Amino acid sequence: MLAVLRYRRLPYRFVHASKVRDKLPAPKVALLPTFYFPDETGALAPMTDSSPIIRRLEREHAGRSVIPADPALALIDALIEDYGDEWLTKAMFHYRWSFADDIAKSATVLPNWFGKPLTDAELKAMGDNFAARQIGRLGYVGSNSVTATTIEASYKRLLAILDRHFAHHPFLLGNQPGAGDFALYGQLTQLALFDPTPMAEAAAMAPRVIAWSHVIEDLSGEDTTGWVDLRALPTTVTSLLGEIGRTYVPLLLANAFAVQGRADRVSTVIDGRVWEQAPFPYQAKCLAALRAQYEALTPGERARVNHALSGTGCGALFTDD
Repeated sequence: MLAVLRYRRLPYRFVHASKVRDKLPAPKVALLPTFYFPDETGALAPMTDSSPIIRRLEREHAGRSVIPADPALALIDALIEDYGDEWLTKAMFHYRWSFADDIAKSATVLPNWFGKPLTDAELKAMGDNFAARQIGRLGYVGSNSVTATTIEASYKRLLAILDRHFAHHPFLLGNQPGAGDFALYGQLTQLALFDPTPMAEAAAMAPRVIAWSHVIEDLSGEDTTGWVDLRALPTTVTSLLGEIGRTYVPLLLANAFAVQGRADRVSTVIDGRVWEQAPFPYQAKCLAALRAQYEALTPGERARVNHALSGTGCGALFTDD
């Protein structure tokens, strides 16, 4: 989200986890990022979840938009954004807390981000507790012995697709970044730039992705604009949509079915392999939001979306079956 603010040239104040932060009102659910906007009385009110924050900023600040003006293309961007936020985070969490080198790095580096100097003993204790807590959450995000191969294969395919794309294009959907770019970037800052195992994969097969992930951090000086025509999507974007349809779409559908039926497990097949995890009500809301955005399109806009999604597997999100 800091990258969004920089690109849009919006003034902000960034507060680290510190005593200053303790004086701010707590959100209902402690999530990153947490933004604070003045309410009708002028008091600061917390807001979490990057997607609604991005759209609030779009309503309140004109210029340098990260949402395509074409509603049909905006839906494609939203689908990529959702994939980055909800599927790619599985890869980030999986790699970080499933491999010894990655666990060790996160356990020794991340506790220092809380803004308090730590002695070696304090750092070890906090790191051990932090790692144990996060490893205990692996099952909730869908990382387990059943799903590991699917997650890792999907990440490697994504790297290959993006590296091909960035050989010819600066951003996903044209000459300016969309919300989907920033969603992928957010996860890639960890996968390609921090955690040892996925970072090594990126170094071996996707050098352009590494460079792009650095570049996106600050686009405040980027002035080139222009969105791609949905009728002329790059083949690499179609490949990305195919990857989304191959992995994230079947999970979204199976999860929504499980949540609706109040099942205690999501069980489906993704990329030819069994997938099992706990139901995730929030991702059922993600599916509902995408469908609502699709239904709000005109018939002509829906036809262009359907054509763009043809053969990718993503069209299943918007059918009645």
